[in-house]
Amino acid sequence: MSRIIILQHIEREGPGLFLKVANKRKVPTITCRLDLGESIPDIEEGDLLLVLGGPMGLGDLGSNEYPWLNEEISLLKLALIKHISVIGVCLGAQLLAYAAGGQVEPLRRRDGEKNFEVGWGDIYFSNNTNTFSIIFNRTMQVLHWHGDRIILPDCAELIASNEVCKEQFFSINAFAYGIQSHVEVDSFMFDKWLLEDQEFIKNALGDKGANILKNQHNQYEKNTLKKRIKFINLIYDILKL
Repeated sequence: MSRIIILQHIEREGPGLFLKVANKRKVPTITCRLDLGESIPDIEEGDLLLVLGGPMGLGDLGSNEYPWLNEEISLLKLALIKHISVIGVCLGAQLLAYAAGGQVEPLRRRDGEKNFEVGWGDIYFSNNTNTFSIIFNRTMQVLHWHGDRIILPDCAELIASNEVCKEQFFSINAFAYGIQSHVEVDSFMFDKWLLEDQEFIKNALGDKGANILKNQHNQYEKNTLKKRIKFINLIYDILKL
């Protein structure tokens, strides 16, 4: 039976709705906490590799603090060669793109200054005939939490964008998907992010950033829940999980 192998990089950035939907579908899951030194299990044919987010990035390759980043990229390269299904979320999407030949660079404003995309906002599906565009009427509201952008490899297909960051959602060879935003977040996770990621929030939104995010979350989290679950189910369906 197919399994979901979850690669988690930090306690607060767990699988959230991805796990909830998997449990409802009765799909077995194995969570590997790379930050705690746990070994990555062998990946088998039919498995899905779910690579989650985290505050580290490609600039940390070779760092003694995150020695598993190189191993993770090697695993993603192997998954792409062997046609193992992959879903990469935020950091996971960046690692997936890099493994396929892409790059990651700081997100910048038009004036060249460093930019952040933090808070709830829309993404727009770029092709009217795409399955996601048809089902979601071209747009979906998601939680953004990043300061980098992905430079996609030639083999990638861009599926969704927005005005702040073009590379929001993409696929590679129809069996690997990268999602820059956080469709998986529930209220429990969000509260932990507010508490534990205060410096990043302040850099992105200023001293009142936490209050801004709380107000947004109260408005959007529950209202978008069904749509985000539908989105995750659609990806699972496409990947024949």
